[in-house]
Amino acid sequence: MRIAIIGGGISGLTAAYELEKARKAGHPLDWHLYEAGNRLGGIVETLRHDGFILEGGPDGWVTEKTAARDLAIELGLESELIPSNDATRKTYILLNGELIAIPDGMRMMVPEDLAALENSTLFSLSARQSYAAEPTRAAELKASAPQQDESVASFVQRHFGEEVLTKIAAPLLGGVFGGDVHKLSVQAVMPQFVAMEREHGSLILALQSKSRKEKRSAIFTSLRGGMQTLIDALVATLPSERIHLNHRIESVPEDVEKVIVATSLDTLRKLLPGVAPLVPQNASSAVLAAFGWKNTSLQVPQGFGFLVPDGELLAATFVDQKFPDRVPPGGKIIRAFFGGKGAAGLMDASDEEISKQAKVQLEKILGPLSEPDVVHVTRWPRSLPQYEVDHLERLQKLQPIMQQTQHLHLLGNMFGGVGLPDLVRQAQGTIAKIVDEMAG
Repeated sequence: MRIAIIGGGISGLTAAYELEKARKAGHPLDWHLYEAGNRLGGIVETLRHDGFILEGGPDGWVTEKTAARDLAIELGLESELIPSNDATRKTYILLNGELIAIPDGMRMMVPEDLAALENSTLFSLSARQSYAAEPTRAAELKASAPQQDESVASFVQRHFGEEVLTKIAAPLLGGVFGGDVHKLSVQAVMPQFVAMEREHGSLILALQSKSRKEKRSAIFTSLRGGMQTLIDALVATLPSERIHLNHRIESVPEDVEKVIVATSLDTLRKLLPGVAPLVPQNASSAVLAAFGWKNTSLQVPQGFGFLVPDGELLAATFVDQKFPDRVPPGGKIIRAFFGGKGAAGLMDASDEEISKQAKVQLEKILGPLSEPDVVHVTRWPRSLPQYEVDHLERLQKLQPIMQQTQHLHLLGNMFGGVGLPDLVRQAQGTIAKIVDEMAG
């Protein structure tokens, strides 16, 4: 069976890895991967420089999603796995020019312990009262939980009101999806919270029940040498003659039995105009600027970073405080994120202009910053597809089309989640089906 993989990001590489395993196990497969650019890994990219580890894309993954961890272990990287420093985990919200910590024990915008809100200055008395009332409304919320999709904004407002939406839910989701909470689908973006509502009504009661049962582990996992380690390990298993860099595919190949499309949203829409109406119509861009200092006296709040509601700068991460082994002794890394309109306006700017703008924005919040020893700028144009309301329903309508064209398989962050484990799991499932078909 001849198989073409279009796209060499984590989805395409995982698909190639699974196909190569099947080929070595004796399945008659002839696969080739085509990547338009000059490197593999997509948005996963690590710069290692002078003792610094600077990520140009994701800096880790959510630990409770196990697919990326399992793949890393299979590739012999178990000793490279590192947990986030959760003992000192705090995230801050910029409010009236001041960084205010999100109360401990919050899962997104849901508190596990209402007592933790008492001494927080993040929420007004009115918002704290809304939180306190939510468990008492459990039966009402369960009975009125809509079966149809709704926006994240509508969902959060029903449970906790407008203040919680604007102060914490919108900035948190803006940092992950770069999207508008009034358009994002709650069923696609927060399915676990939809399930909690349907079972318990109250999200607070659901979270308390869940926390009693689950074993605690670090929120995030990464790799000691940076996320590029996973890409390098995958590539090392693949025969080089089957990888074709700088090879742009303009139309779906017809001389193969299977085509796996693992491209960006915009490329997918060009390649397959027939499915374009059923995949996300919009995608947001991201621009990242990472700054590294050696032996700096720079003081930042203890924690993982901060979020900026409705700011040009969406968020910043204190990387050396989030993960170990990221800097030389005494060093610091701060990574600044621009998204939405802020990122779109910087997309054509030079690295120097972007780093200057990022430094200006950081100094407004953190105070004067000395000149960094290392700077790394990355741009990801239209890299985050927007899961707008009824996203899952549109994907359901895509299934019959895919069944009619059984030679075609679609992978990527416009379908089953934006995190690394989601993309790995999706690719593994697709290849397992193809191999099962062959065996059958």
